[in-house]
Amino acid sequence: MTENPLLNVGFRVPFDQIKPEHAESAVDQLLAEAQERLERLARSGERQFQNFMADLDTLTEQLGTVTTIVHHLDGVVSSPEWTAAKLAILPKTSEFYTNLSLHPGLWAALKAFADTDDARGLDPVRARHLKLTIDDFRREGADLEGADKARLLELNTRLARVTSDFGKNVLDATAAYELYVDGERLAGVPQRVVDATREDAQERGKDGHRLTLHQPITTPLMTYADDRELRREIWEAQGQVGKQDGRDNRPLIREILKLRREKAELLGFANFADYVLQDRMAGGGETALNFERDLEARTRPAYERENEELEAFYRQHAGADAPALEAWDVAYWAEKQRQAQYDFDEEALRPYFPMDSVLSGLFEITRRVFGASVKESQAPGWHPEVRYYDIHDEAGTHVASFYTDWFPRDTKRAGAWMNGFITGGPREGGVDPHLGLMCGNMTPPGKDTPALLSIREVETVFHEFGHLLHHALSRVPVKSLSGTSVAWDFVELPSQIMENWVMERGALDLFARHYQTGEALPQDLFDKMVAARNYRAANTAMRQYSFGATDLLLHVEYDPAGDADPVALARDSMARFVPYPLPGDYSMVAAFSHLFSSPVGYGAGYYSYKWAEVLDADAFSRFASEGIFNRETGRAFVDSVLSRGGSEDPAQLYREFMGRDPDADALLRRSGLLPA
Repeated sequence: MTENPLLNVGFRVPFDQIKPEHAESAVDQLLAEAQERLERLARSGERQFQNFMADLDTLTEQLGTVTTIVHHLDGVVSSPEWTAAKLAILPKTSEFYTNLSLHPGLWAALKAFADTDDARGLDPVRARHLKLTIDDFRREGADLEGADKARLLELNTRLARVTSDFGKNVLDATAAYELYVDGERLAGVPQRVVDATREDAQERGKDGHRLTLHQPITTPLMTYADDRELRREIWEAQGQVGKQDGRDNRPLIREILKLRREKAELLGFANFADYVLQDRMAGGGETALNFERDLEARTRPAYERENEELEAFYRQHAGADAPALEAWDVAYWAEKQRQAQYDFDEEALRPYFPMDSVLSGLFEITRRVFGASVKESQAPGWHPEVRYYDIHDEAGTHVASFYTDWFPRDTKRAGAWMNGFITGGPREGGVDPHLGLMCGNMTPPGKDTPALLSIREVETVFHEFGHLLHHALSRVPVKSLSGTSVAWDFVELPSQIMENWVMERGALDLFARHYQTGEALPQDLFDKMVAARNYRAANTAMRQYSFGATDLLLHVEYDPAGDADPVALARDSMARFVPYPLPGDYSMVAAFSHLFSSPVGYGAGYYSYKWAEVLDADAFSRFASEGIFNRETGRAFVDSVLSRGGSEDPAQLYREFMGRDPDADALLRRSGLLPA
């Protein structure tokens, strides 16, 4: 084999040279080097912070970067070869990381260092690093003995494999689905989708229109397609993901829940939620459950009222004898009700949101509010659609770079996400830049049009960039406390607060321009958009509560040792939050990658989206009061939140910015569920 590019990963990652066959040999070598450093660290003599905790902080840095790259490439240019490469390294890295926290010599060295004068004299950030490291070691089983340690290793290795299989099944099933239909079946569907699906079919040498399960196709179909049978077909196809022979995730769910519960109990916790949430703002499963239940109770009256109004609208227009509303009808009739109520169709916004303009406006907002400038640059990518940017701070210092990959492919996993490749930060004599990425599955360019985004897609771009800024603007000297390495129920604050600018006229004027004429978004269209903003807000909220409540049900109350079927329990849980009957075999949870596609992920943590919505609605109230482009307010947010990572307790960081604890009423007011 020629020189392995994964063994020479610097700031400019050679994505144009990395191949699946490079992965396992690189990881094997990096594991051996990390193991050697680990043994040396465990037996070192006099221990000072610089030669012990700092070395521990960077022990797996190169290994982590390479494994992140491998997992990333399997998610964006997936192939049997990349999947095999990922699966080859998965048990090895899982075993190493488990053994790291179970290493008796390292654990003894860590405790010995904690008892030194050097440790007692640490500055607050490094003292927090030491405390959290000791806490993490204990939570990962450092105090376990013999057989229990061996069992924990087995559990972690198996969890890594089974959760990887879960995610792969979802990816493969989504990519495998296609439905060819004649054009008349697309009556009511936006013309851009009609054109895109026809072009997709033509590229494959087929007649008609090719429909897939990618969100830029399914959302407009479910919202606008007059063909009720087509909507039903698509809804049922989505429901089959994670259920087909050879890709059936239902038995994996039971196994994952069983493994997680056993791990939690082995480590002294009542359940997986208590284990996971111990170091988060919620602190435990009951707190998270009570948070969800309180918001649900305060939202349910508006939810029931919204559904009564939709039912009345449906009967008025479809007739008293029309069939009952089903799952595949609600989005369609809700959109008709919105158009009638507000004379507003979200599709009318798309011509004003070409992707390039959205990004330009986002970067200008970032410059005005946070003092960071973003400019496109050049670097090798993993696909021709990948773009690359540099970020500089007010002083002109290069603080970060990042990649973007925005459009769907059959070889790319669903959703939108941000990842960090390299963590930089302060160093003696300067700053090392951070490196990250943003990926999505936005509406792609058409044959004769640029990528024209929906308002929801614009919010998603802003959301992921908020995560990116949290990574890029971090100034924490300890890498493991940098950027997004924060409590999971705090990590969504920077992302979700960014979405608020999308609904501000002054911000929209920076980028909402018609892609053909350059005309600004008309005031009447803006007014309608704002008026319709909270249309069926209670239903939107209840959908999120359904995910959070089901997640906590499975990780707090469900007993994997019993006979209950977790898929059936999840169905019954979700049925409380939807205005239509769910079929007996409903199993959306079998495709719920957030919960089950990694050993922890959002498992027992989905509530954190709503938790962070409370934080962001409340925190943005300061911007709304002081000015959405107020540089001092933006600087305060950088200084208190974006630059601080996990270097301080998140509740304290929030108090530092707001001067008080968060107010949950802010979210209900923003959603129109409480008076403003």
